[in-house]
Order: sequence, then structure tokens, then C-alpha cells
Amino acid sequence: MKIVLQKVAQASVSVNREVVGEIKEGLLLLVGISPEDTQSDIDYIARKVTQMRVFEDETGVMNLSVLDKKAEILCVSQFTLLASTKKGNRPSYSQAARPEIALPLFNQLVETFSVILQKPISTGVFGAHMQVSLINDGPVTILLDSKQV
Repeated sequence: MKIVLQKVAQASVSVNREVVGEIKEGLLLLVGISPEDTQSDIDYIARKVTQMRVFEDETGVMNLSVLDKKAEILCVSQFTLLASTKKGNRPSYSQAARPEIALPLFNQLVETFSVILQKPISTGVFGAHMQVSLINDGPVTILLDSKQV
């Protein structure tokens, strides 16, 4: 499982010009799922994301997590994170999980975040063509890969 984590002042995702998910201060997560991903990948990512200290404390030091800040999470499925660009100029997505595998894992990840944060998690629409808007705060952008621990 690959995640692009971005600390945001706000973010939203739209489908057909209609906002389907939005947050204020928090984390925008772009989520790529591989066919080999399991519950242990979900557990690892959920723990890392919710405990990662990327928010400033009262002294301006990035010392607080999304849990500490009681901030929000917006999850957007993005199979293109699993692109292979080794051959030619057209990315191959053969390393990305098929929807019948990826959707249940994505939903389980979202549910895990919801349980940890004790609040609903905003999402995009799985498989839809989406427009993501964000104000990256910092900027803070971090790549996480559950297979490279």
C-alpha cells in the first residue's frame, strides 16, 4: 500500500463538479493499493498516518499528530501510485490491485481511520474521475509504503 500524505489547511474532492468529500485542517491521503496488500498493510498505514507528527505545537515545532490535533482525514483512492514507468513512455498499472480487491481494502482502511479518530472519514468516489483541490500546509508531503518498513 502506497500513500501520499499531505498536510492541508483544507482539501476537497469533486466528481462531475459536485463536492463529494471535504475537510478543513488535516491530512489528504492519496491511496494506492496493490494485489498483495492485506490487513497488516492497513494496520501499518493507519498507525503511521495517525501517529505521524506533522502538525505544529505551540512552539512551532512539528510535534503533534492528527490525533493530537483532532484534525480530519480525506482519503482518495489513486491506483496511479502503483504505476511502473520502467519501459516506454506509457505507465503500466499492472501492479495496482483490481477494483474487486482494492475497493474492500480501501473501505477497510477508511473504517480503520474512522475507528481510530472516532469520527467519519471523508472520501472521494472509488473508480470515478475526480478533481482534488487542496491547500498544502507547510508544504508537508510524505510518501509512505507499507512494503518498505
